Amino acid sequence: MQAAQLQDTALRYFLEVVRCGSISEAATRLCVSGSAVSRQIAGLEALLDTVLFDRHSRGMVPSAAGELLAVHARRGALEAERVVADMQGLKGLRRGRVRLASSPGFAIEFLPHAIGDFRQRFPGIQFHLQVASPAGVTTAVLHGDADIGLTYSRAAEQGIAVAHRQIAPVLAIMRPDHPLAKLRSVTLAQMHPHPIALPDRANTVRQLFDIGCSHRGLVFEPVLTSTSFEALTHYVLQSGELSISGEITVRHRIARGELHGISIRERGMDSRVIELQTLAGRVLPESAHSFLQFLKQQLPVPVSDLPVG
Repeated sequence: MQAAQLQDTALRYFLEVVRCGSISEAATRLCVSGSAVSRQIAGLEALLDTVLFDRHSRGMVPSAAGELLAVHARRGALEAERVVADMQGLKGLRRGRVRLASSPGFAIEFLPHAIGDFRQRFPGIQFHLQVASPAGVTTAVLHGDADIGLTYSRAAEQGIAVAHRQIAPVLAIMRPDHPLAKLRSVTLAQMHPHPIALPDRANTVRQLFDIGCSHRGLVFEPVLTSTSFEALTHYVLQSGELSISGEITVRHRIARGELHGISIRERGMDSRVIELQTLAGRVLPESAHSFLQFLKQQLPVPVSDLPVG
């Protein structure tokens, strides 16, 4: 609330219309009348002598000028939030809020563990975690809806600063009593005779797996396909069959001895990249900056724990 009061009313109303795509919905979220929002938008357009929105039957879409103003307004809103947060935290990390966006695999155990460990040191810090597709994570960072994004990326994104990047190889996962668990690494040909559960084709792990299969001329017929890594790992634990995963998704289960993970010895299985993303040019509040540094230390797997390729 304090941060909002540091921002110009017209810009706050403008940003809410950009976010909602509708004056009526923006008014509801702002707890004001629709006419009040309309007046503020009209005043901005008169002041800037330009049209900020294209009006359509389905809603309001920012014009080219509106997109430029939105970038400026978002940065101003984020800076106002940072100033308030830093003033509240002048005596150390006693208070603060960190907004995270992540791909689903990171949200299963890695981020809950990291947040819990961080709060043991700084119990006054609160968190909000939004789970989205890799593209959705980047969008949340670009729009200022998340301070930090943790996702998989295969190309640079304009407006995004990458605070940390590391390779994210695909692992074959199984119970420790699976016949392949005695191997130090595995090929697709070695996996082929065994029943397997696979992520949905939209998942980047599955896409790399399918590319590798195409190179080898192999066709797998999964016994289970799912959009949920939790469903896949529970199936592996129950059935004793195979699946595939990124290392971080199953890191804690491997450490507990519930699952066994080995590297897949095929070209392209290490072409995914994990990125910690922030908005380019933005100075993070101290709480978010500290957690970002903490995550940079937590992400790399210890060399002794790496599957042998």
